Parts: sequence; C-alpha cells; structure tokens
Amino acid sequence: MSNTGVRGFYLLTEAIKNQLLNDVNVNTVTTGDIYDIDLSKQSIFPLCHIIINNVSTQEQTLTFNISVLAMDIVDESKEATSDIFRGNNNEQDILNTQLAVLNKLVMVLRKGVLYSDQYQLDGDANLEPFYERFENRLAGWAATFDVFVRNDIDIC
Repeated sequence: MSNTGVRGFYLLTEAIKNQLLNDVNVNTVTTGDIYDIDLSKQSIFPLCHIIINNVSTQEQTLTFNISVLAMDIVDESKEATSDIFRGNNNEQDILNTQLAVLNKLVMVLRKGVLYSDQYQLDGDANLEPFYERFENRLAGWAATFDVFVRNDIDIC
C-alpha cells in the first residue's frame, strides 16, 4: 500500500465504510456532521456513522481517533407491556444487534482483513450505549477507538 500517509483519511474511512456495509445489520454508512443527515428517513436504518475525532502524527504512523455510531429506530408496541424487563419496544434487540456490528468491526481491525490491510487497532475500543437520541428515538452504541496507518510521506 503506497502513499497511505497522503491518502490516509480517504483510505481508512472507505475501508471502515465497506466493512460496515458488508454487515447484514447495516443499511447505510455516513460520515461528517451527523446533524446534516436526514435521520427522518426510515429506509436508511440501521445506520452507522463515522466520525474522525482527531489524528496524531508520528514519524512512522498516523493515529486516527475514531467514533463509529451504530443505531436503529426504536419501535414502540401499541399492546400492553407484558414484560417489564424488556419493555414494550425493540430497544434491547437494537442494542444487541448494533453491539455485534461494532464488535465485529473492532475484531476485524484487531486481527482480521483490515488489520492485514494495515488498518490496525491501537489498544482497546470503548463502546457506550445510547437511548432515545435524536428526534426519531434512535438507540445504539458509540464506539471510540484508535487506528493507526503507515505514514509514508516523503519530505524530500
């Protein structure tokens, strides 16, 4: 892989996007400001959103601090609540499914095809659930982690 330092942002975000879209539990992958996305369209869910928080440069590597949000729309049942633990919606199903999406992404960065392609997880990922976010009641997980790629910028 040549010129990864020059094109590191493009290559990394494209690799993560493609990995997420290969998952049957992801319909759409976006990046940038999440408030610019029309989250009212139900057909785009389940959705993952990639945020590059910052990049630190070292002599041999670029380290990207990334957050990936994996989410879906919570559906409320009109029937009476019969299970107080699970409630009257699919929130736990969403949390289970979207955790699996992000866990797979992390494992592929840790020792899968992305790792082999030189997109390598640095340390551990931190995953935090969210509930009732945004105007159409989304639930899911936000994973934050560091990925390093080779910095092969030629200064000559």
